[in-house]
Amino acid sequence: MSLPTTAHFLIRTETLLNSYSRLLGKELIERSGDPVDESQRLFDVPFVVVAHGTQDDPILNYANRVALDLWEMNWEDFSQTPSRKTAEPVHRDERARMLAAGREQGYIDNYQGIRISSTGQRFRIERALIWNLVDEAGQPAGQAATFSEWEPIEG
Repeated sequence: MSLPTTAHFLIRTETLLNSYSRLLGKELIERSGDPVDESQRLFDVPFVVVAHGTQDDPILNYANRVALDLWEMNWEDFSQTPSRKTAEPVHRDERARMLAAGREQGYIDNYQGIRISSTGQRFRIERALIWNLVDEAGQPAGQAATFSEWEPIEG
């Protein structure tokens, strides 16, 4: 699967990377200065990177290849999914509290929680980092998450 190459996708990648760097004082990936190259490399990293927008019921607007595989979706379906649907209803209140705390603090590190794929496969994420996104004008642009540890939950 190739990544979307629209200007919007390239801007979203830059927002993800710049916001991460500003908040954490380090880079999520090695930066090259070439937006197309950085976008492709972020899409291909061996860990999950996802993001959603600022709507009242935020819609997912970024997923790299690992995230799309984990949630068992293609880009078109993922980018139309409300972010809350990445968790089962029973886990959505806890997820909402975590996101609210992240908005207040700027980021949350070492988060864990249970998520669900589009086909109903449940999995536990470990050591996730959630951070606020800010666009080039300094306006809130959503939240993002990254993690490299998860395990399926049977049953």
